[in-house]
Amino acid sequence: MAHITPIRTDADHKAALAGMDALMDAQAGSPEIDELSVLADLVESYEARRFPIDLPTPVEAIRFRMEQAGLEPRDLKLYIGNLGRVEEVLSGKRPLTLAMIRALHKHLGIPAEVLIGDATSPRTLHEAEVG
Repeated sequence: MAHITPIRTDADHKAALAGMDALMDAQAGSPEIDELSVLADLVESYEARRFPIDLPTPVEAIRFRMEQAGLEPRDLKLYIGNLGRVEEVLSGKRPLTLAMIRALHKHLGIPAEVLIGDATSPRTLHEAEVG
């Protein structure tokens, strides 16, 4: 097994990716597959810190899910209320209530932590994972 070190720089990152590439054909249960797993964990951790991904706002998440499922605003009436209320939520004029959050999470599979999020201050995936 190669000597594995923390990834602190872009050069370290590049070397770790090259190491992973060299180990892609490793056999299950081999020391090489263990090395690949450790490198993958290190790369994932480094990339989460170095290249954080912003979580969507609640409205962005709802609109994305609507697009994925081919839903129209009228389809959200079951989860949000009348069409006027749906339009207010989708335009950002009305915040989601706890009941709306629960319904959207349960029936549309939108993560609750995204729906609870602050629409004015997006958090990154890394921040959401650590705190």
